[in-house]
Amino acid sequence: MRGNRLEVWGDPIGHSKSPVLHAAAYRALGLDWHYGRRRVDAAGFAGAFAALDDTWRGLSVTMPLKEAAFAAAATRDRHAQFTGAVNTLLLGAEPAGFNTDVGGILDALAENDIRTMSRTRILGAGATAASALVATAEGGAEHVEIRARRPERAELFRALGERLGIAVSVTGFDAPATAVDLTVATLPSGTMLDDRLVAPLSDAGGALFDAAYAPWPSALASIWHGGQVTSGLAMLLHQAIRQVRVFVHGDPLHVLENEHRVRDEMRSALMGD
Repeated sequence: MRGNRLEVWGDPIGHSKSPVLHAAAYRALGLDWHYGRRRVDAAGFAGAFAALDDTWRGLSVTMPLKEAAFAAAATRDRHAQFTGAVNTLLLGAEPAGFNTDVGGILDALAENDIRTMSRTRILGAGATAASALVATAEGGAEHVEIRARRPERAELFRALGERLGIAVSVTGFDAPATAVDLTVATLPSGTMLDDRLVAPLSDAGGALFDAAYAPWPSALASIWHGGQVTSGLAMLLHQAIRQVRVFVHGDPLHVLENEHRVRDEMRSALMGD
């Protein structure tokens, strides 16, 4: 039997809203589970993970640990296999790894009625960008442009595009901006981009889905006038719901009992934090 202890690990971690979200979920479900946070860097992950005993049920992981969590998992769901990133570990004799960011992005886009994404632009080339690529491919994207500061480091996205059956191009931030239906920003919170680089992207039109949420509006969102602007809070909520499903049922697709009520409690806790 798995324990009742859970944590979110990352570095930095003080800003994480996961404890608030998960506490609300388990309270609504009537589960006496304990969810905390711990600052763990990439060098310390292996030692901290090895020290967990059978009182632990699972972990949420954020940057910079998603690749380390992928390596620690004995089994991985399809989205984790595509992205090479795990943000949820269900502990046991054979730890199971999941990527709930992909589904969280899809759910957030649907909730905000963003359904047109045939041509998508993704800003950034990290783990969240990989999740965004998989999510938009599953949402109907046919061509995705990855725009990165160092395009040579984003070449793996071309190979991922081939696996997903969509066309992927990789370019720098200073490349000419063509029209797209959707821009997904996966840049770290607080990232400042030169106005001369951002203005053409905004002028190219389309909705903006920004994974950042604190502070909000982000620097990018504050000057975006191409179309609808959505923050990463929706993604945060929906990926957490899928994490709760994993910790309760072992499956990110297994809907919770009275899930609409659980979701409402989580949303209220998130907005009131």
